[in-house]
Amino acid sequence: MTIHRSRTTAVLAVTASALAVTALTGLTAASASPDGHGDRAGDRSKHRAVTVDIESPSNGDDAGVGGAGWFVDLDLEYEGGLAEAGFTGLQLTGPAGHNNVPPFPGTFSTGKDDRLPGLVVLVSTTNATLPGFSGPGTNLANLFNLTGVTDRSDDGSAEIWDTWIVGAPIAGKDVDTVLTVAVVDDLNHNGVYDDAPPVVPDADGDGDVDRHDLEALGLASNVERVHFRINGAPA
Repeated sequence: MTIHRSRTTAVLAVTASALAVTALTGLTAASASPDGHGDRAGDRSKHRAVTVDIESPSNGDDAGVGGAGWFVDLDLEYEGGLAEAGFTGLQLTGPAGHNNVPPFPGTFSTGKDDRLPGLVVLVSTTNATLPGFSGPGTNLANLFNLTGVTDRSDDGSAEIWDTWIVGAPIAGKDVDTVLTVAVVDDLNHNGVYDDAPPVVPDADGDGDVDRHDLEALGLASNVERVHFRINGAPA
């Protein structure tokens, strides 16, 4: 399968023009290996039906303006193709009116993503002060704005790109954070990865919600993490 490592100028322009008028919600990040890609320790020797890569942010980035204005950009590859991914359609969405604007409106909230219902996105510094947010265990996947299919291979697999522009400091300002991403296994055995929870519980009771708590759910993918800093300074 061809791996697409960069966005086209056209895609970025569409995203910016469609969403620039509205502040979108923020996301934080998780640990990463020194090469700048996410930490897959413990997963490298295992065969996974889904592969997750975090393209942005990168390990060590100091991203954002006033706690917002940074991207989360994901590359997800599903061996079983779009049907197994639970993919329900293309997406270009955001808060308020963007939920209902053609051509590709989608829901916009915390919780399970209506386009990729097995995806879990966690930020270690997510607060619990806003409606719908329950702290670091909050699944942020349904806040993503731009979803498209970048490769459909002859072997039946599919590659999907999923992007979020963060428009509100829901994960803090001037803070180090961890972005953790994974796809939950087919827990209900219906042949589709559609079992992501709205909130990931602290299964080991250590006070954190991290890769170990995701693994306790059961996963179809690697766990990808990136460590970065959310910049709180104005532009």
